[in-house]
This record gives sequence, C-alpha cells and structure tokens, in this order.
Amino acid sequence: LSHTLFSSCRHKTKPNKLADMINSQGKTVDLYIPRKCSITGKLITPKDHSSVQINVGHLDNNGRYTGQYTTYAFSGMIRHKGEADAFMQDLWAKKKKSAGGNI
Repeated sequence: LSHTLFSSCRHKTKPNKLADMINSQGKTVDLYIPRKCSITGKLITPKDHSSVQINVGHLDNNGRYTGQYTTYAFSGMIRHKGEADAFMQDLWAKKKKSAGGNI
C-alpha cells in the first residue's frame, strides 16, 4: 500500500507556470521582454551582460525636459567594437531630421 501511495505522489503534475504571469486585472503579462539592437536589429539575449539600453530625453525650445524620450539598445558586440557612440550620434541625427529638428 505504501508503494502505491509513493508512486502516485511521484507522478503529480507540476503547476502551470503561466498562472504566475497573469496580473490582478486578469491580463497576461510577460516577465521577459526581449530587446533588439538599434544598430543590427538582432535580438539581445538575456546572457548579453555587456548590452546597454539608453533613454535620450527630448527637450523643448527652452532646453527643458518634455517628459518624452527615445530608447536605444546596443548589443555587447557593438560596444566591444567601440562603435556605439558613433552609431548613437547617427541614430539621433536621423531622429532629429525626421522630426524636423523639434526634439
């Protein structure tokens, strides 16, 4: 009898992991949101510990922060090459040009 109880306990199903990813309003929430490198467009893996995400604040004509920002993510590969700063200047120049210089 004890062997039967033990074997039935061994085969219990594990609780569903998705139940942990639902918020109080009942909406599904992802615990990990993957990022893409702003330069290469490749996914930045969770193991890429040298990657960075930078938020660049928008300013009004008086030089005050407007509360808006643009997010750039750079993979560790781009940073190791030492090209992240040059690429960031290029991306920001393109953003300013597309917005008519009002950023």
